[in-house]
Amino acid sequence: MGKCVSCGKEEKLISEFLELCRSCILRDFQSLESHIQKVHQTSRDVFALPPSPPQEEGIPCNYCSNSCQMARGSKGFCGVRENREGRKISPAPNQGYFSWYYDPLPTNCVGDWVCSGGTGAGYPDYSYSRGSEYGYKNLAVFYLGCTFNCLFCQNWHYREALKTKKPRLSQELVEAIDRKTSCVCFFGGDPSSQILHSIHTAHLALARKDKKILRFCWETNGTMNSRFLEEILHIALETGGCVKFDLKAYNPALNIALCSRSNQQTLANFELAAKWIEKRRVPPLIVASTLLVPGYIEREEVYLIAKFIADHNEDIPYSLLGFYPHFYFKDLPLTSRRHAEECKEAALEAGLKRVKMGNIHLLGRDY
Repeated sequence: MGKCVSCGKEEKLISEFLELCRSCILRDFQSLESHIQKVHQTSRDVFALPPSPPQEEGIPCNYCSNSCQMARGSKGFCGVRENREGRKISPAPNQGYFSWYYDPLPTNCVGDWVCSGGTGAGYPDYSYSRGSEYGYKNLAVFYLGCTFNCLFCQNWHYREALKTKKPRLSQELVEAIDRKTSCVCFFGGDPSSQILHSIHTAHLALARKDKKILRFCWETNGTMNSRFLEEILHIALETGGCVKFDLKAYNPALNIALCSRSNQQTLANFELAAKWIEKRRVPPLIVASTLLVPGYIEREEVYLIAKFIADHNEDIPYSLLGFYPHFYFKDLPLTSRRHAEECKEAALEAGLKRVKMGNIHLLGRDY
């Protein structure tokens, strides 16, 4: 049971850690911004991460929208990029902080219901099968580090791993791609802060794939530099892959409250990506998803996100995901079935034609 420090309301759909209700965040953001910043700083101090993107006299990093400028020996907001010895940002593009594993197809990614691996869409150019690619697998590449600081992060443990992890080479991933690997997915954390590593890896792998089908996908919060977005769109387009945008919120105040950073670059990059859709409609090049965080990402917010998507293309697939209590939002309940149904209905009302409720096994009772 959380209590809002602004209006005094007390209920189980208010995070005890954030101490703010959705209504107050939207209504009084300017007066509450300092409280929000302190909350996020507390959450990051535990992991020795900068409370905000550094703006020091030093080397700039242009990988993402945070535009960190780091003095000698300091780290960027993501915890990955750093100024070593005052000469250059590290690690190099052929090195990254990541882990990887094989995921049998069809897998449970947010795009499996429309992608080549899950449905056979684009057969025979992009898929080995007319239906799901049973017998094949995805190389799932999990990047440590993130350009956001989501208080509900479902993969927050990477912050601990980042303290001791050593950089690894792109070649390691390329060598892991065998004859049964038909797709590679970069996710995390988020690939934005290591986007050049993912691009370098993809080019290395494609140079040796011969006639084999090998799709490349990115699952991201969309904060990378726009010129890098165009590079990954091109790779995904040519290989039959997709770029999956995780749209946390539409309202910037809510995005900052939940994730510490603005969603301005996310929305701008989505608009850019949407212009590529007509280049290949099957399988879809762009997929969107939103996590239904109880009390915060409600019907109204999903409608705004879906309307934004539909205004660009009503056929863009949109996945709604059930929330599991985790990290600093572990006191919130599971997404209820009614919450999920209301949000799906809102997305359809906003004009989208392809909406799916994912993670239905996580849905709980009505609040």
